[in-house]
Amino acid sequence: MSLLEARQLVRHFGGLRAVDGVDFTLAAGEVHALIGPNGAGKTTFVSLLSGRLPVQSGQILLGGEDITRLPAHARVRRGIGYTFQITSVFPGMSVFDNVALAAQGGRDRRPVAQVVAAALDRVGLTGMERETAGLLSYGHQRLLELGMGLALAPRVLILDEPTQGLAAGEIAGFKALVRSLVPEVSVLLIEHNMEVVMEVADRITVLNFGQVLARGTPAEVRADPAVQEAYLGA
Repeated sequence: MSLLEARQLVRHFGGLRAVDGVDFTLAAGEVHALIGPNGAGKTTFVSLLSGRLPVQSGQILLGGEDITRLPAHARVRRGIGYTFQITSVFPGMSVFDNVALAAQGGRDRRPVAQVVAAALDRVGLTGMERETAGLLSYGHQRLLELGMGLALAPRVLILDEPTQGLAAGEIAGFKALVRSLVPEVSVLLIEHNMEVVMEVADRITVLNFGQVLARGTPAEVRADPAVQEAYLGA
């Protein structure tokens, strides 16, 4: 069953067709990777899904509800969480307060302290509640950001380049963590690390010049000659 669906999404910037008639479906309980060369339109596309950018034409459905014109905060309330390509924690605040701030804007109606404790436990940061976020290692900051996303109680969690800057050991832990989120959460993963994509994703959509170049299982995408030419062979 399709949980999140985009129909013929369009977003141009002057003469640049960043997203040019993209169809996309994210099934309930899957990890779906979005890949493509730099400038393919990936970040613009997920910004349209999350409401950070308005669409020029097309339609976005979440659980069958048309959310195309809803602002970003209203989409969060309906279950779309988003973590950024660049770490977006509040560096002067504690770990607890970062997650608590996210929890207050999310869908979980439990006491905030319970939501924070559950999110930090999920990402392995229990015991670090009083640490200052900006003093954490980069890897721990990425985990904190993921905890903030989980505190929203998302139905869909969009992860934009989550392994960027992580060490090999941290990446291994991240892969296991992402797989542990499903089927409770459906994950849309924007990622350049092909080892991560091929091991974690159930399905892959490939963008190129703002359009869908290919979609399918990791094996199908890896074997696609057009994908090899445009991206994997680059």
